Amino acid sequence: MGALPYGFFHSPKSPQRKVSVLMSIPRHGRSALLATAAVSVALAASVAVIGTADAASTLGASAAQTGRYYGAAIAAGRLGDATYTRILTTEFNSVTPENEMKWDATEPSQGRFTYTNGDRILNQGVAMGAKVRGHALLWHQQQPSWAQSLSGTALRNAAINHVTQVATHYKGKIYAWDVVNEAFADGGSGARRDSNLQRTGNDWIEAAFRAARAADPAAKLCYNDYNTDGVNAKSTGIYNMVRDFKSRGVPIDCVGFQSHLGTGLPGDYQANLQRFADLGVDVQITELDVAQGSNQANVYAGVTRACMAVSRCTGITVWGIRDSDSWRTGENPLLFDNSGNKKAAYTSVLNALNAGGPTTPPTTSNPPPPTTSTPPPPTGACAATVSLNSWTGGYVATVRVTAGQAAVSGWTVSLSLPSGSAITGVWSAANTGSTGAVSFRNVSYNGQIAAGGFTEFGFQGTGSGPTATPTCAAG
Repeated sequence: MGALPYGFFHSPKSPQRKVSVLMSIPRHGRSALLATAAVSVALAASVAVIGTADAASTLGASAAQTGRYYGAAIAAGRLGDATYTRILTTEFNSVTPENEMKWDATEPSQGRFTYTNGDRILNQGVAMGAKVRGHALLWHQQQPSWAQSLSGTALRNAAINHVTQVATHYKGKIYAWDVVNEAFADGGSGARRDSNLQRTGNDWIEAAFRAARAADPAAKLCYNDYNTDGVNAKSTGIYNMVRDFKSRGVPIDCVGFQSHLGTGLPGDYQANLQRFADLGVDVQITELDVAQGSNQANVYAGVTRACMAVSRCTGITVWGIRDSDSWRTGENPLLFDNSGNKKAAYTSVLNALNAGGPTTPPTTSNPPPPTTSTPPPPTGACAATVSLNSWTGGYVATVRVTAGQAAVSGWTVSLSLPSGSAITGVWSAANTGSTGAVSFRNVSYNGQIAAGGFTEFGFQGTGSGPTATPTCAAG
């Protein structure tokens, strides 16, 4: 199956690479241009109809009336542009970094993290009182060259460390993270995309979400993808993954729909959002832009109305501010023109947001922890426990290492594998042996555990997983 009827294949939205849009925009003659102008005038005039005492006059304020956000993806390098920042600070109540928090930007050399531009985006959001969405912890594109040269266990360890370090740096400051971005293939299979990350083991997405939750328990954890706007093979593959994660307690809170749209909107767009919401996750429109044409304002309005109709649709983000800021060069897909003037699409969105009414969606904060008492720290220097996700012929084991009443500086966990079991991959630890009696040693970033604190590592294997309680030694 090729590009979807209303969408197109996606570029990494980085300044380094561009791809052509597969959904071509038809040329219009003079009569079509006149018709477009008439639509613009009619939409602009409709503001007077909405002009009630309750109508808000900016995108962020109108979304906030129903407890939602209306945000923009922004670039640190444009924050010195007065028109850009004026529109940003006036209109939006959420920001997303375009590229500043991706892997290549935050860890250009292995183990050397730099957050200068990511922090600029964060500080801009904080100064505005806006929500900040983090984008994106793991993606098969825009990896630093050193990560591209890794594979297997080395890449898995590096990826989980990256998630842990970046999420920890921004702990308590990010509203929602796109933990994993674009991991499913286009076409009719509904399968995972083949990538170096996927080749570390099919559980890599789960491992990333678990690491993100451990690093920042308060942040919403999202999966984000494109060409998923309607019910199709790709969106259904993601749906099945989310349903599986929810059934097994894998921490996932939201699904992002990029919605890079052409000249129309799938008829089942709202139904698709709703089926994901029915799984118990929030849904967010994360990278919205719409090709310019006579229908642009209607498509923007349709997306907005669909979000307003789904109580767990918590917000919308447009990918850029002015047409000149867009990665879709020449398509003028945003709400403001090159000079920063509001377009007809802007008015259609504002009207749809104001028509949504004051009803606030259900709270989307993470549920409070169970009200059970915290278990005391182990009596020894450290202790280890194992949880298993098993299937016929294989398993994934997650091992939690907990320090006793004193801090731990280095640890070793030992356990026995059943006959026929063999380790095929390990992350966040270094193993000795792969069958029978095996041991795991901390790696550089997780050897220090505060008194009563914990860290986790994992491994994948064939056969049956371990059932006996492992032993832990400190030092």
